[in-house]
Amino acid sequence: MIRFLFRRLVGLLIVLIGVTIITFTLTQLVPIDPAVTALGQNARDDQIEAFRREYGLDRPPYEQYASYMGRLLRGDLGISIRTRRPVAADLRDFLPATLELSIAAMIVALVLGVSLGIISAVNRNGLADGVARVFALVGGSLPIFFLGLLALALFYNKLRWLPGPGRLDAVLTPPTRVTGLFTMDSLIAGDWKLFENSVRHLILPAVTLGYFSTAVLLRMTRSAMLESLGQDYVRTARAKGLRERLVITRHALKNALIPVLTTIGITFGSLLSGAVLTETIFGWPGLGRYATASAVSLDFPAVMGVTLVAAVVYPIVNTLVDLGYRALDPRVEVDS
Repeated sequence: MIRFLFRRLVGLLIVLIGVTIITFTLTQLVPIDPAVTALGQNARDDQIEAFRREYGLDRPPYEQYASYMGRLLRGDLGISIRTRRPVAADLRDFLPATLELSIAAMIVALVLGVSLGIISAVNRNGLADGVARVFALVGGSLPIFFLGLLALALFYNKLRWLPGPGRLDAVLTPPTRVTGLFTMDSLIAGDWKLFENSVRHLILPAVTLGYFSTAVLLRMTRSAMLESLGQDYVRTARAKGLRERLVITRHALKNALIPVLTTIGITFGSLLSGAVLTETIFGWPGLGRYATASAVSLDFPAVMGVTLVAAVVYPIVNTLVDLGYRALDPRVEVDS
């Protein structure tokens, strides 16, 4: 286990170095001056030069990269050109919102996708299977922005069942920051009114973001369950007289979850790093909106900071998935 974790840590460092090189190279190839973008077309030449000196943009690219890596080794991600704040501070403010939304969307996808996939496989070619497959087809076909706008128009504007954009009502004050997740922080503070309001605000964006992932997990679970249900050990378990529920949960499902676990890991990584449209539609102050605004304003330090966060997420999720393999099947060697 120690050797496995050490190898993953070394691999993570190599990935981060490669990501910094690629991202930095791409920022240098953009044919637009970030100083002019930040200051505007009416800025004087002396103002532009002063701005370039302040952010080190007047130095050769290799010196800029060496300086950036030196700061990165000290945990300094640089200063955002757009917000004029440390990028690390911006990430601490915006990342928890995206993390909270991604976890909620993943819960929606797991509960609906896995359960409907099991029901669909058990009732193959039946009514429940047909309904589940149509549900998956619609979820995989509808664009997220359309689904989000439709959800807002129906449940917020028309029916008034759920609140609109934002993480809380405008009249409420966010809870004292502990984790940055409003649901967790309100629970820690014992403020049930704030907890209820934060959960209600979370429902629409979480369902919108999680619907596509639900469709993916449903199809994968159904396929894996159908394969498991046709194996000899399932027929043997039934021949022994075991109840059908035990056959499905203890025998078929446990083996079917191994490929599903891979899909879960990939899905969660994509949710955490790709919630741009959902955050924009629902006014969610997360990492996606921050990354979009930074890219539009050519805020290279912020763009590189967000890219590094995304690069860290996937190796960590993959490591957890590999450990999950070991928990599901002890024959799997995590250091292989």
